[in-house]
Amino acid sequence: MRRLIESLLIVFLASLLFCCSKASPDIPQIKSEIQTVLFKQKNSWNMGNIEGFMEYYWKSEDFTFQSGDNRLNGWEALLARYKESYSGEKMGKLDFTDIDIRVQSKDFAYVLGRWKLVFKDSAKEGLFTIIFKRLPEGWRIIHDHTS
Repeated sequence: MRRLIESLLIVFLASLLFCCSKASPDIPQIKSEIQTVLFKQKNSWNMGNIEGFMEYYWKSEDFTFQSGDNRLNGWEALLARYKESYSGEKMGKLDFTDIDIRVQSKDFAYVLGRWKLVFKDSAKEGLFTIIFKRLPEGWRIIHDHTS
């Protein structure tokens, strides 16, 4: 009886390992893809291209953005906020640092990091947490919490 239980346990563990190994995402590839999105966003911002920066946000009314005590719902609302607050010389130069990409599955990840905007005579900086989802068009930010 003991051998039967041991054999069943071995088969169960082997099956579990096989299933998990097949289901686990290619974490380095996902991290690279998300890092590329962040790089493209930063470059778009620094070229004064708000629409290019916004390309990687989910174009949905279900997208959420939080900053301070404000919450926006929808891609259009965030685009309007950025255009009002940062157009032209008000954009500054953007940089991301302390990036920590945490893959949750093959279709979800979140990123912790720091942002910094440098202007002619000043700078702003803070922290962010963004949630990515893999959609048919690629990785998109479905939630952004920036402080």
